[in-house]
Amino acid sequence: MAKKDQEAIEQEDIETRIQKLKQQAEGLTDGRMLSDTTADCPAEVEEQFWKNVVAFEQVTWSQPFQVLTESGISLPSSDELDDSELTAKLWEVINALALLHVYLHNTNHLSDRELYVQLWSESLREEMVLQPDDANYACYIDMIGSGSEEGIKIYLKYYADEDERHRWATEWSNEPVPESERHPFDRDRHLPQSRQGKEFRVQ
Repeated sequence: MAKKDQEAIEQEDIETRIQKLKQQAEGLTDGRMLSDTTADCPAEVEEQFWKNVVAFEQVTWSQPFQVLTESGISLPSSDELDDSELTAKLWEVINALALLHVYLHNTNHLSDRELYVQLWSESLREEMVLQPDDANYACYIDMIGSGSEEGIKIYLKYYADEDERHRWATEWSNEPVPESERHPFDRDRHLPQSRQGKEFRVQ
């Protein structure tokens, strides 16, 4: 068989697989899946993309709080812990989350107690996709990622560089930009980090 003929057959095969993956994704999302690809997107890349979509839609959503407690990690309320106990428990939780491929982001404006309270009462109780067996997957909990006015102010105050602050002041001239301050805590650079390609972000 000529090389060109073989390539044509392989291309037809991959396009058939892509169509089947798209149909599967549409079925899993009750037809609510909207997508578009560029004309120059390699077929191999598009196929892998749709494989990832189908895999994501088939996973179970879970509460990290429940998963951690079922794995044997106690999660007492902050009122039950003194400062040293709370700090130790916070890092136990942080490292246990990393084993689930869940990573924290933007925590330097919070004390250990404030961060633990926010995790315990809110973030860890939100359902998210957990794939601890997928080495190419990572989930991020952004402690200021809700998009709220307060979150934006915290970002501009402690995390945004001067270019970002200037851009914000230009685009939102009616909104005052808070004075830049050094974040009060130095935790983020010590947090477990992921090097994975696929990401899922929790606001």
